Amino acid sequence: MLKEILVVSGKPGLYKLVSKGNNLLIVESLIDKKRIPAYIRDKVISVGDISIYTDEDEVSIGKVLTAIREKEHGGKVSIDLSKAQPDDLRAYFAEILPGFNRERVYPSDIKKVLKWYELLISNNITDFSKKEKEPAEEDEVKDENESAEEKKDAKTAAPAKAAAAKTAKRKEGPVSITAAKGAKAKFIPKASTPKKSVVGAKRGG
Repeated sequence: MLKEILVVSGKPGLYKLVSKGNNLLIVESLIDKKRIPAYIRDKVISVGDISIYTDEDEVSIGKVLTAIREKEHGGKVSIDLSKAQPDDLRAYFAEILPGFNRERVYPSDIKKVLKWYELLISNNITDFSKKEKEPAEEDEVKDENESAEEKKDAKTAAPAKAAAAKTAKRKEGPVSITAAKGAKAKFIPKASTPKKSVVGAKRGG
């Protein structure tokens, strides 16, 4: 589920992916439900690709959000985010992720994660785990099956196509090499794709 929840640079809150176009995404705000376009030039990150720095490695945000949910029994966080001081935020985060990197994960990062958690549960999004099988894997299996069928059909039709090509060549003459080299493939820009990010990884800019 988190793969479809996005962070759009310069815009508050979180967004749900609605649809994809050639060079844009249509996203819906989890705050006010308004839909807006996110263009290829915008920095769009999937929440599912975000990790939190620890003293040893990185931990996926899904595991962190799950730990918060378990601590709060599925309810809102037990800390007043509007009044919480840096030390309060660090103490709270230490309860759910004891080994978080104090130097790279700032209080502002912690507050952002806690706000995201509250925004998600307020939208009835409570499953923060990764799916066992991603749609891409299913598509890959489907493509492999289709390719096998296509190869079988091509092998069956090969003799007929060869005979037809030989007849056409006698009728039409040789193909122009210049024309073949001059043909260009049409470029279609792809929609912006989520990028991996690590909380506390980059400052400034």
